[in-house]
Amino acid sequence: MCGIAGFLSSSLNAGVQPGVIAAMLSEIRHRGPDEAGYYLDDGMAMGTVRLAIVDLASGAQPMSDPTQRYWICFNGELYNHIELREELSRLGRQFRTRSDTEVVLQAWIQWGQGCLSRFNGAFAFAVRDAVADELFIARDRYGKRPLFYTDRPDGFLFASEMKAFRAYPGFRFELDPHELKSIFGIWTPLPDRSPFKGISQLPPGSLLTIRAGRPTLHTYEELAVDAPPFSGTPAEAAALVRDTLRTSVEVRLRSDVEVGVYLSGGLDSSIVARLATDLSSHEVRTFSVEFEDRALDESSSQRTVARYLGTRHSSIAISTSDVVENFPAAVHHAEVPVFRTALVPMYLLSRHVRDAGIKTILSGEGADEAFLGYSLFRETMLRAEWNRLSAEERQHKVAVLHPELAHFGPEHRVHVTGLLSQFSEERLEGLFSHELRYQNGRFVQRLLKDRAEPFADLLALVGDTPGYAALSPTQKAQWLEFKTLLAGYLLSSQGERMGLAHGVENRCPFLDPAVVRAAALVNLRFDDGWEEKAVLKEAFRDVLPEEPLTRRKQPYRAPGSAAFQEHRPDYLELVLSERELAKIDGIDPVFAKRLVDKVMATEAAQISTKEDHAFVHLLSTAVLNQQFVMDRGDHMRTSQAAEMNLTTVIDRRQSGLLTGGQR
Repeated sequence: MCGIAGFLSSSLNAGVQPGVIAAMLSEIRHRGPDEAGYYLDDGMAMGTVRLAIVDLASGAQPMSDPTQRYWICFNGELYNHIELREELSRLGRQFRTRSDTEVVLQAWIQWGQGCLSRFNGAFAFAVRDAVADELFIARDRYGKRPLFYTDRPDGFLFASEMKAFRAYPGFRFELDPHELKSIFGIWTPLPDRSPFKGISQLPPGSLLTIRAGRPTLHTYEELAVDAPPFSGTPAEAAALVRDTLRTSVEVRLRSDVEVGVYLSGGLDSSIVARLATDLSSHEVRTFSVEFEDRALDESSSQRTVARYLGTRHSSIAISTSDVVENFPAAVHHAEVPVFRTALVPMYLLSRHVRDAGIKTILSGEGADEAFLGYSLFRETMLRAEWNRLSAEERQHKVAVLHPELAHFGPEHRVHVTGLLSQFSEERLEGLFSHELRYQNGRFVQRLLKDRAEPFADLLALVGDTPGYAALSPTQKAQWLEFKTLLAGYLLSSQGERMGLAHGVENRCPFLDPAVVRAAALVNLRFDDGWEEKAVLKEAFRDVLPEEPLTRRKQPYRAPGSAAFQEHRPDYLELVLSERELAKIDGIDPVFAKRLVDKVMATEAAQISTKEDHAFVHLLSTAVLNQQFVMDRGDHMRTSQAAEMNLTTVIDRRQSGLLTGGQR
């Protein structure tokens, strides 16, 4: 795992280029504390901060092929690097290291862009062709690793985290009110967006080519959530899922350092921990979060699974004061407004894992999206068939729809029934599954001066996506979850970014392409979708304790707006006055102040979900504005470039190697 950054600039003075790339890397030093290096050539610079996981001794970056025509900066892990190395060796490619980075580079040289669909991994990388004077940047198919870029008149910049751009001369962050509208509506940026003007994300499954200063975006693999019906028996379906997941965990245990497991106590992480203990030659270490608030705590379930599997378990207790104290630091690493505080415990957990000496962790992310684990999918199916059901059938299904949500309990049954009836017909074309959820987003829009349709860009995205219209309502729900909340929040703000804040790499066995395909094959083939992940449970029924197989799903949650009401940190001043709120571009300070006043004065149990989300969205936006736009986040900065261990410095302008003027 690493962080990468770079630029293409014909105007930046050659004498300052080494300092600029080193400073950019310094901003993301937390991602790769082991070593750093950069490459310079003819107005092009790129570099890496490295977290050494595979081939600790000889995997330094940037890395070149023997001819020094091709150079790579690689962030991530290629899980099938052993198999690809063997195939490439048979084709005549020669290797000098054991690193997966060199496999990526040699695969690029051998197959060009065609190599991307062969990769099973979590990655974002840049390849420079010094002869053709081309730059390529690519990102994995599910968006497990981030990659941002900005195309400016004075240069093209890219980096694993946007904060690296602040080191480029003349760069300034500006919040984009248009993007805030979308983020507040769907809880996350769209796949190609960011909250800042002029900064884009490279979408999952995409490749960007820069030739003659002009970028061209290409999708190398579309997200597939559909598959032909599975033709085998239920037992064969369970075996397919079990075997595919076993292989997925096995390749993700490939590492030259110890691999741990995040254990929530639920089904998904329990399966990962079970397979890790089966496949590891040593005692497996598991890690989890406990909450002082017992309503949020799952520590009993975590200990039950850990004892059953015989793991060496460790947990960290989180209080409301911990959440409040560490919220600005977590937001600084997330780089995007968030609608809940759940990223903060993950930020603290990764620090705990790092302090325990672990660099790499397995998690259960992606299981709910792949195997229809969310109650959202049941709700979608119920609303889609609502007008064909009898009153008795409706009431039966409403009663078991959202067992994890108190506001769907028996005392709210009449209201819920009316709400589902109201949303039984599609209003936003292609977004039927999420329309109820997006009502909270419409409330949050009131924080903004611009209250035009917040879902216009998402409607355009699904309208332009080949094959989307032909998907079933449930498959559309899956597609939306993969493309929005999974990639834009769970894998990034709450996952990867919180882990790499402390140099901890996360690996997601449920997001192996073969596992996602297996799920698509068996989903709803042998059940009606009302038992959470039925085939997945059957696949591991005999090797797990009863609790994760039978207990109702408890979504991972953390203390919300009431925590800030209780502790009132200094930075709360950013949202307590209209004068401070007016400093945030696009925010309506009058409504925002009314919301804050209401939340601060309301008993915690009486703060509605939509008010809670709106408050956290507002506060995180205010913190981002302070840190990035007003550039008052110096206390968040990492060590300076001079303190980095720059193990690899290649300046082709000085070395006499091939440069742009020698072609």
